[in-house]
Amino acid sequence: MQLAANQLQAQLQKGLRSLYTLHGDEPLLIQEAGDAIRAAARAQGHTERTVHTMAGAHADWSAVLASGASLSLFADKQIVEVRVPSGKPGKDGSAALQQLAESADGNDSTLTLVVLPRLDMATQKSAWFAALDAHGVTVRVDPVDRKALPQWIATRLQAQGQRVAAGEEGQRTLAFFADRVEGNLLAAHQEIQKLALLHPQGELGFEQVESAVLNVARFDAFKLAEAVLAGQVARVQRMLDGLQAEGEAPVLVHWALAEDIRTLNRVRGAVDDGRPLPIALRESRVWGVKEKLVERVLPTLGTAQLARWLDDAHTVDGIVKGLKFPDWPAEPWQALHQLAMKVARACAPR
Repeated sequence: MQLAANQLQAQLQKGLRSLYTLHGDEPLLIQEAGDAIRAAARAQGHTERTVHTMAGAHADWSAVLASGASLSLFADKQIVEVRVPSGKPGKDGSAALQQLAESADGNDSTLTLVVLPRLDMATQKSAWFAALDAHGVTVRVDPVDRKALPQWIATRLQAQGQRVAAGEEGQRTLAFFADRVEGNLLAAHQEIQKLALLHPQGELGFEQVESAVLNVARFDAFKLAEAVLAGQVARVQRMLDGLQAEGEAPVLVHWALAEDIRTLNRVRGAVDDGRPLPIALRESRVWGVKEKLVERVLPTLGTAQLARWLDDAHTVDGIVKGLKFPDWPAEPWQALHQLAMKVARACAPR
């Protein structure tokens, strides 16, 4: 049974299962989902807990299997937690996880919790993951994207008895808060808790939030590329500044931007040759959020414009590697800024 993270509490209230699998890359949400499962298990008498972190090709999976098969003298129910940081259990781990999954059926004395990073589609089709899903509950823990972040903050504030003003003023406060914590959900959670310590329950004004919330945003080059395709000019500027301040390698930022320009060019060419857009997107391995962005902007972009962007990306590649070109900044981050903003402005919603 596969669930989204926001469906977990409802499932736990219906009845505790003996096998749960969490997979995702957001530490705060993984921790909270695990805490919810452990709390439900403790409420039903699972008082003992063992944790196994299985890292490396030579991890001892026999110890995991032994834990699941035995109980101590001091508890009649236990939690066996298996963490696979790489998401790649290997041959022995694959067999062990399938055995754990099969042994979970009807096992009221042992709750098994498997914690994994975000898994690609190929891994989700593996025999060991299919076994975990078939015999238990698998919970996909997705990150909170920028669009959903203000509402996520508002919900967390509401849970501690606080709220922002109604209407445009409150939306401005939430947008400011989101800008300060984007890409760093654990820090966002801490900033929300800090507001509960600093101010009583009730309405929070913009000035109270502005003075309390630190700038703890964290960005990555691939989220920047998505913001460029979305035409979010102000956000692109903020993300570029953040990536530079964090010491991100300009070559990685350039690669993410250039790859999207190459993708747009390939899809444009395929569509111009008569390929239906959905097929052209699939052939270029464009899916998810990026698929929707490309579908929106591609009709507004011509072949000549995309060719110029390809030339610009080639120029910036040289600048990042130390070359100089007329009419372009010599400093890599300034050149990246010029390229990103040119594309973002053209992709901005009309």
